[in-house]
Formats: sequence, C-alpha cells, structure tokens
Amino acid sequence: MTSVRSIAKTLFLGELLQGLAVTFGYMWKPKFTVHYPQEKTPQSVRFRGLHALRRYPNGEERCIACKLCEAVCPALAITIESDVSADGTRRTKRYDIDLFKCIFCGFCEEACPVDAIVETRIHEYHMENRGENIMSKDKLLAVGDRFDAMITADKTADAPYR
Repeated sequence: MTSVRSIAKTLFLGELLQGLAVTFGYMWKPKFTVHYPQEKTPQSVRFRGLHALRRYPNGEERCIACKLCEAVCPALAITIESDVSADGTRRTKRYDIDLFKCIFCGFCEEACPVDAIVETRIHEYHMENRGENIMSKDKLLAVGDRFDAMITADKTADAPYR
C-alpha cells in the first residue's frame, strides 16, 4: 500500500501542486516590498553599525587606553597604542579599527568601562580607495562628534534594558 501511495505522489506531482498553491495564494495579497533608497525600514536602537569614539561634555576624549576592547575583539580588528599625557593620565595615541576584519559583534562596546567606543546605527558607508577601511582615531572621533545626539538618544532609550 505504501508503494502505491509513493507512486501516486510521484505521478501526480503532489508536492509541486502544493507549492504552486502557496505561490498563487500570495500572488493576489498585498506586497510588503520596501523600495530601499526612498523608503527605509525602522531600525532598533541596538543596531550595530559604524563605530564611533565619544567625548565627555567638556570635549575630553573618553577613552582611557585600558585596551579591554582590543583584548575582547574576536577578530583582532582593533589596534591601540597608549601614551601618558602631561597631566599623568593614560590616553590613546593610536586607535585603529579595521572594518574588513570587524564582525560587528559589539564586544568592544560591552567591554568599555567608560562607554568610549560605541557602534552607531550608521550602515550606509563605503570605501573607494585602498586604506579607507581603517578607521583611525581621528575618523572615529569625527563620527562620534557628528552623531553624538543620535548616540545619546539610543543609549538613553536602551538604558532600562541594561
């Protein structure tokens, strides 16, 4: 009896007809396609995109060169060199993130004790020339300065869940 059923399924193409029924069912339903450049889907405040270095409200860099983000990075994408400043505090001399190596896991953001490195919701960026994939300290600070209001709003919205 089992072999008769399997022969009948093969002969009448039962699975194919089921698939076509699903396709025809969706053919007349309203579409939910997003036309990307003109329309954008909403993003979560926890979206992990382009990195940024933050500053304190007085303009001082937050990064204290503890190198925890470099140690916790699974892709080894972060390179930090530190130096002691004139007032005796340790600051970063070099802070580089290789975006080709980065897997955007967010571990660097979680490990930072002073909330200096963050991942923004920016995902529309590109590189045209060799070497632009390396985000230097100056580039990271510029991103942080430019999108500080968005970063602060995202951190405030996410604070009750942390």
